[in-house]
Formats: sequence, C-alpha cells, structure tokens
Amino acid sequence: MKNIKKASASDELIQDHSLIKANRFKLLPIALFSVLMFLGLSNVSAQEDEIEKDSYKAFNASGHIKNMHTWHGFVVHPGAVFATSLEYKTRDHKFTFGFWGGASLTSVDVVNKNTGENVNASYKEFSIYSLYRFSDKFFIEAVSHNNYTGVEERGDELHYWSYDKTQGYNFVDLNFGYNISDNTLLYLATILGGGSGDFEVQDDGTFKNSWTHYFEVKSKVWEKDDYQLSLFAGGAWSFFTDKTFYTQNSANVINVGMTLGRNINFGDYKMPVEVTAMWNPEEERTVLQLDITLF
Repeated sequence: MKNIKKASASDELIQDHSLIKANRFKLLPIALFSVLMFLGLSNVSAQEDEIEKDSYKAFNASGHIKNMHTWHGFVVHPGAVFATSLEYKTRDHKFTFGFWGGASLTSVDVVNKNTGENVNASYKEFSIYSLYRFSDKFFIEAVSHNNYTGVEERGDELHYWSYDKTQGYNFVDLNFGYNISDNTLLYLATILGGGSGDFEVQDDGTFKNSWTHYFEVKSKVWEKDDYQLSLFAGGAWSFFTDKTFYTQNSANVINVGMTLGRNINFGDYKMPVEVTAMWNPEEERTVLQLDITLF
C-alpha cells in the first residue's frame, strides 16, 4: 500500500528462492477465501430456496468519492479517488464476499527503472475480501490487498495473482474484530502472504519475514442527531524483525485520530459524509480526509 524499497537483485540464488516461496503464497488467499466461503455458504441454499417477502438483497454495490485515500496510518494516494465495492451477503448477514476497488482522479510520479525518468501513474487497486460473523460481537476476515499502482509505468510486468514479496503490490491480511461494547471495536490484522515488503534483508542477503501485526481501537464517543464522533488509535509490531510493513522500528504507534460522520439530506435521500483527522507519529504526518458515500 506504500512505496517499498526493492531488495537487491545481485544474488540470483536468493531471487530463485524467493520466487519458489512466492508461488506457494499464490494459493494462500484462495485457501483463506475458500474456508470463509464454506462457513458462509453451508447454510445458504436452504435460505435462498424459500420465497421471502422482505427487503433482503443478496448483492449490493457502493461508490465513494474521497479527497485522498488513507489506510492504517498511511496516505495510499494523496489526491482525489473514486472507490467502489461489489459484494454478496447471506440473508443472516453472517457471511460476506466482495471486491473493493479504487481509481484516482490524479496521478503520482514513479521512476521508470529502464529510463530513470519520472512517469505519471494513476492509483489503481482491486482487492478481494471475505468476512464471516460468528456473532454480533466477533468476526474474522481475509483480505487480498492488490494495489498495482505504477507497476507497468516503472517498467515491471504486471502479474495480478503474484504474491512475490519483492514485487511490492500484493499481500494477504487475516483480520479479527471484536466489539467489547456497542461503541468500541478492537481490530487485529496480521500479514500472512505475499509480504509486499513485509520482510527484513539480513546481512547475508536473505529475507526474514516480519509477519507484521496491526492493532487498532476505535470508539464512538459522541452522538447527536445525525452526527457521530469516533476516536481511534493504532500501532504495529513484529516479533521477528527490527522493522514492520508499517514502521522502521519493531513497534510503534502509527495511526491516531478522529472521525466525524453525518448525513447530508436531499429530501428523502441521505448522503453519509465522514471527515477524518489522522496523525502518524512515526512519520510526523497529519492529514484531513473527506469521504462522501454516493450510494
């Protein structure tokens, strides 16, 4: 999700070893999604065969316009973005499978490795997620983050299903969420496959996986009419390396801020709007993100 420093390509033996391990990672997202789909679809057929007279809709889509795109304390893209999602949800709302994508209205500069020149590249992402709710309080989610911004522009060949850790644009998260109250969510994400830079280069040139963990607490602290204010704080750490996917240290707080949400009413139509003030203490970065839900 951010620019990743490439490992040295001087050692062909190390590259071959990395590619072999990367090929194994190609099956990991499929396996994770298959497990969650089995949990969700095991009781779908009986539910769908019944003729119901209610408002249940199995499929849904959404569209957002944002002045920038932030994620886990980082600015993924600094300019305007249009984000969309397409998902399936079972009648009991326990199982969800969907796609999330983003495309920028502005571009960023990337360096073409063949010419050494700066080239304009638009933000492009097509991610896949699968979620299962065991209860109103607890859920588990698998996400394949596929951000392929600037891959071809910098002179690389695009392989959408490649999870080579040196490639820098695909990785898999396994996430857990638990609502300790109606207003407070505990969220834990662990990078499992691909890596996308989630490794540390050792003195002998080999790669050591960080297996980065990200933990966040988010709580709604104020509500009145259509307004809601939430506070959040998140940090990342690794038990195995001196750096993580998110930080240059083995542990650090990287995401602190607040989100104010409200509805803008156009007759009977309500347009949700959120403004998020985010601070990353390690990078000393502060931004204000506007997120408008169009549908």
